[in-house]
Amino acid sequence: MTVGLLTLELHIPHAQSLKDKRVVLRSVKDRLKKFNIAVAEVDHQNLWQRATLGVVTIGESTEAVDRALAAVADEVERLGPGVITATHMEFLT
Repeated sequence: MTVGLLTLELHIPHAQSLKDKRVVLRSVKDRLKKFNIAVAEVDHQNLWQRATLGVVTIGESTEAVDRALAAVADEVERLGPGVITATHMEFLT
């Protein structure tokens, strides 16, 4: 069994307020519901154009968890090309 953590740093260039940012993040979270994951905003809650999302999943193998988290990152990038500024993936086995 493997637990995977994906940290996504996002830049939201069109947000002019925290409300704008939260609308975008809600949309991202809603699109990610189809994956078997948990997602939360974990940093930069008070900044308008910056957010850090933590995404966690569990699976049978490191490869399966890696594929699932890569699919999540691809989906976020598909929603807004260039939105992701940094990613970091960790595994607990």
